[in-house]
Amino acid sequence: MIDHVLGRPSVQFRKIQVFAVVSFWSLYLSRGNKHGPPILRQFSSRISTRLTAWQTLVITLLWLYVARNFGKLLGLECPEPLANLYTRSYFRATWVTTALDAGFWTAMRIRRKWVRDLASIVFSLYYLVAAEQADEKVRKMRGMLTVDHLRVSWNKPTTPYLRFFTKLLRPRLARYPPRAIRIPRPRDSSYKDHINAWLYFDGPLTALRDHTRVVLDVPGGGFVAMNPRTNDDKLLAWAGKTGLPILSLDYRKAPEFPYPYALNEIYDTYHTIAASRGRCVGLSGEVQPKILITGDSAGGNLATAAVLMILQSSSDDSQRLRGSEALPPPDGLMLIYPGLTMNIGNWMTDEQMTLIKDRRMRKTNKSILRRKSEDYNKLTPSTPHISHDEDEATSPPLAPAATKPMNDSPVLEPPAAVSPSVAKHTASVAQSKPQQLKTRLAMSSMISYFNDRILTPEMMRAMIILYVGPHHRPDFATDFLLSPLLAPESLLARFPKTYFLTGERDPLVDDTVIFAGRLRQAAATRWQERKELGLLSREERKSGFQERNHVEVALIPGISHGFMQFVSVFPEGWKHIFRCATWIEEAFDKADARDRHKAGVQTPGTESVLEPGGEEEEKRYHQRLRTESSGDEDRPLEMSMMAPSSSARGGRANGLCRGRGRGRGRERKPQVSRTVSNISLASEDDLLSKRMRQLAGGLLGEEREE
Repeated sequence: MIDHVLGRPSVQFRKIQVFAVVSFWSLYLSRGNKHGPPILRQFSSRISTRLTAWQTLVITLLWLYVARNFGKLLGLECPEPLANLYTRSYFRATWVTTALDAGFWTAMRIRRKWVRDLASIVFSLYYLVAAEQADEKVRKMRGMLTVDHLRVSWNKPTTPYLRFFTKLLRPRLARYPPRAIRIPRPRDSSYKDHINAWLYFDGPLTALRDHTRVVLDVPGGGFVAMNPRTNDDKLLAWAGKTGLPILSLDYRKAPEFPYPYALNEIYDTYHTIAASRGRCVGLSGEVQPKILITGDSAGGNLATAAVLMILQSSSDDSQRLRGSEALPPPDGLMLIYPGLTMNIGNWMTDEQMTLIKDRRMRKTNKSILRRKSEDYNKLTPSTPHISHDEDEATSPPLAPAATKPMNDSPVLEPPAAVSPSVAKHTASVAQSKPQQLKTRLAMSSMISYFNDRILTPEMMRAMIILYVGPHHRPDFATDFLLSPLLAPESLLARFPKTYFLTGERDPLVDDTVIFAGRLRQAAATRWQERKELGLLSREERKSGFQERNHVEVALIPGISHGFMQFVSVFPEGWKHIFRCATWIEEAFDKADARDRHKAGVQTPGTESVLEPGGEEEEKRYHQRLRTESSGDEDRPLEMSMMAPSSSARGGRANGLCRGRGRGRGRERKPQVSRTVSNISLASEDDLLSKRMRQLAGGLLGEEREE
C-alpha cells in the first residue's frame, strides 16, 4: 500500500511494508498483553477456554483464505479472458510451463549453480500450487525482459533436474544418442570459424555411408536462446521414425552475433553439404544428397531466409559467366509455427485477407476467418452480423475504385451533384447508403492473441531488437531476408514444396496462412504462364494446378505456440511430431519420383545442377576428407579438408555463394535499396542510433544513458 500512497510502484517499498508489518506484530506479541488490546481482552479470555491453539490457528488461516477470495465467492471477479481460448490439455501444459518460468526466474539471481538448479525446482513446485501468483509474476517479468530472462526461460530443459524428468517421461525413440560435430565453412566464406551442430542418427556412423538424404534442422529460440538439445524429443523421434540423419545446427545467437551472422551460418552449412556431397556429415559422397530444411519459430524465419538465399544465388547470371554451377535447391521445406515477419502490425491489409479468403483454402482457413470476425462480434454482441462464410456472389457491391478509405469501415458515397441548398444537400447525404468493402476490418493474430501464455508482444519486441542489434538499421519494408513474408514472387515461384504446422491460436498464425497463400499464388501464376507457353505435359494440363504439390498447411485447433518443446506435459504433441516425420519421408519420396521422371524424360532446355565428379565441381567446391570418427567418441567430430589451390579461390565478399545480393556478410554491403534520411546528424547526436542503443541496453541489462 505504501507504494500506492506515494504514487510510485516499487518492490523496495513493498519490502519495507512487509518488514514493518511483521516487526510491529512480532514486537506486540512478545511485549503486549496475551489477550490483545483492552477492548478485546474479555472476549479473548472467554474464547480461549473453548478453543485449542490448533483450532485457533486453523480458524485464523481459514478466515484469511476466505477474506482473500471473498470476491470469488460472491462472483465479483473479472471473467477469465483465456477461459475458452485453448484446449484443456494445452492450457494444462501452459500452467506447468508458467510455473517453471516463474520458479526459474525467481532463482536466476542465485550465484552457485547447484543451489540455483535446486531452488528453481523448489520455487516451481510452489508456483504450481500458487498458479495465480505464477501468472502475475510472469506477466510482470515479461514487462521488463532482458536477454538473461529469455535464456533462463527457454534453456531450462538443459538443466540437470528437468533433463532427467524429461528423459524419464520420453518414450524410447532411438537407440543412439546425438553426436556433436563441426561443419567447416566454404572456402570463399568471409567467416573462418567452424559451425557447431548435433547429428541425430539412429545407427552407427559407418551406416551413414549408405544414406543419400539429410534433414537440416534450424531450431528456434527467438534468435537468442535454445540449442538442438532443447529439442531432443522432436529430433530423436524424427531420427528414430525415419532412420535418416538429422543435422541440427547450434548456430550462434544474438545479441553477441546479431543479424545476419546466424543466417550466414545456415547458408554456409547448406553450401558445405552440397559441395562435399554430404561427406562433411559422414555420407559417402558418391552422389549429391537430397536435403530437406526444417525450422520452428525463429528457426522457421532463418530456414525460409536461407532458402531464399539459395534460390537467389542459383539464379545469378554472373555464376554462369564464370562457368560455375548453381547450388541445388532443397528438396523440401518444413516450417513449424514460423515467425516470418518483423513488422508487428495491428491490422490486416486487403491483400493479406484476400490470400486468406482464397476459395481453395477456405476450408483450411475457416477457423482463422471465424476468429477474425469474432474480434468485432464480441464487442457488439447485440448487433446482427454478416456471416464470415458468405459467398462472393452474395457479397454487397464493392466501393468505387476512386474511394480511398483510411480503414475497412463502410464509406459513404457522395451525391452526384451538390445541391445549392444546404437542406437538399443534407437530405441527399442522409439518403445515400454505405457500401461495404470487399475486405472487412480484421486484426492481426499478434494483436488478437496478445494475452498468449507462451508468446507475447513484449517478447517479440525484445527478440527483434536483440536480433537486429543496436548498430543496424534495416529497411523492414523491403528486407525479405529479415522478413521472408516480403519475398518477391519470382523467388517464391521456385520454392520447393513447403509444409506448415501451426496452432490456430498462435500469435504467429497469420504468418503461416499469408506466406502459404503467397506461395500458392506464385506457383499458380507460374503454372498458368507455362500453360500459355505450351510447356506443360498432357498429364499436367489434364490434372490442372495441384496446390498440394506446392503447399500443405495443417492448423491445429485450440493450441498456440511452442507445443513441440514441452511434449512431456503435452502428450498430444507427439502425434504432430510423428506427422512431421511422415512429411519428411513424403518429401524425399516425391523428390526421388521427380528425379526418376526427369531421368526418363529429359525436358528440353533443362539446366544441369552440380553433376558430381566434373571439373567445374572441383573448381567450385571444397574437397573433403571422409570422416573416420567412431560413434563412441565423446569429443565432437571435426571434418578436415584439403587446402584448395590459389586458382580455385573466388572473390566471395559476403560469406555466401558467389553472386550478387545473396546475403549479409561482413565485407560487402547488401545490394538492397534502402530509404536514406535527407538529414544527417553527428554520430553522437543521432537520435535513432541513441534510441536503439537504449532499447538494446535495457534488454542486455545495461544502464541507460541519462
